[in-house]
Amino acid sequence: MEKKATLTLPDGKKHEFPVLSGSVGPEVIDIRALYGQSGMFTYDPGFMSTASCNSTITYIDGDKGILLYRGYPIEQLAVHCDFLEVCFLLLYGELPAQKEKDEFVGMVTRHTMLHEQMLDFYSGFRRDAHPMATMVGVVGALSAFYHDSLDINDPRHREVAAFRLIAKMPTIAALAYKYNLGQPFMYPRNDLSYAANFLRMMFGTPCEEYQVNDVLVRALDRIFILHADHEQNASTSTVRLSGSSGANPFACIAAGIACLWGPAHGGANEACLQMLEQIGDVSKVGEFIKQVKDKNSHVRLMGFGHRVYKNYDPRAKLMRETCHEVLGELGLANDRLFALAIALEKIALEDDYFVERKLYPNVDFYSGIVQRAIGIPTSMFTSIFALARTVGWIAQWKEMIVDPDQKIGRPRQLYQGKTQRDVVPIGKRG
Repeated sequence: MEKKATLTLPDGKKHEFPVLSGSVGPEVIDIRALYGQSGMFTYDPGFMSTASCNSTITYIDGDKGILLYRGYPIEQLAVHCDFLEVCFLLLYGELPAQKEKDEFVGMVTRHTMLHEQMLDFYSGFRRDAHPMATMVGVVGALSAFYHDSLDINDPRHREVAAFRLIAKMPTIAALAYKYNLGQPFMYPRNDLSYAANFLRMMFGTPCEEYQVNDVLVRALDRIFILHADHEQNASTSTVRLSGSSGANPFACIAAGIACLWGPAHGGANEACLQMLEQIGDVSKVGEFIKQVKDKNSHVRLMGFGHRVYKNYDPRAKLMRETCHEVLGELGLANDRLFALAIALEKIALEDDYFVERKLYPNVDFYSGIVQRAIGIPTSMFTSIFALARTVGWIAQWKEMIVDPDQKIGRPRQLYQGKTQRDVVPIGKRG
């Protein structure tokens, strides 16, 4: 029997709405007919209680600290799979067999180069331009070069656009970094893995052969996996909203990058690193914690707590392990910031103030330390986030395009401005 929810309005009239059930997670009240039946809207700033779409890609249970990609726990994917396997999973719904993986990796590898004229775009930016500003411009410009993948109603075009975005994003990000430095651009190499290729394009030079470090490659690959998708966050919702208008996929992903650039979304790992630098030493952690608790100090504990997770972020546990591996490999086991992070985490996890508020470490708490150890500057942290999240964005965009219930996004509003009034001639105003 179909479940119904009854809403009683101020005029006493009752309206029934279907209750929809997902495969897991809370039930959802379908209020699409609300305005037609009652002439009223709902009010939900930030979409705290609103499901904006129907999706089969990613599931989060924040209270239990669960993150699933297509049903697979992130803990298993991060240990047993590489990033391109996860890309295949997000795009197609299943993990690939070996032949499927080989074909997929080959396709991505063959699309890593940019059209040569696109390199001229970089010289149009100032040398000190933020890499995210460069990426927004270059990704948006892809639609000016790849006309054969702009028909969003053609499945083959959508497929080619997905390959191009996943393949070219590391090249676009690495070139932005090289341009900042004033170093020669490094072209991708087809004999390297996805993460190894990115590291070489970032840190290699034409003067000498870049030495691939497998521990660093695996660490970066894990960062990519952990950031590949995260349900209907701000940037993903931006991609979907842009796509709902029929915009081409390159424009939609550029919009997602622009949204991710916001410090409240993609800049958290950089903020965590800055916080640790400001604390400076393990001996000062106690005083810092006191300031965090003081409502009048305006000092914030970065890297703890999450809009969705009310438990230990499962990605943070994996990133913590990666931290140990990378710092051990590079001889930085006694790294000052990592020791500081461990001390801060210990106090926060045992202190009633943080435990009661469920302020557990999130993935950003450790990912900044790992990237810093690898040699990635803080200005590139959000660019790497965008690189990894591209596959999630494109998977969500593809899902939205074929959803029969999808309509152009058009949120309503609660208007509290002036009511209708007449224009007074300028000589009579005031």
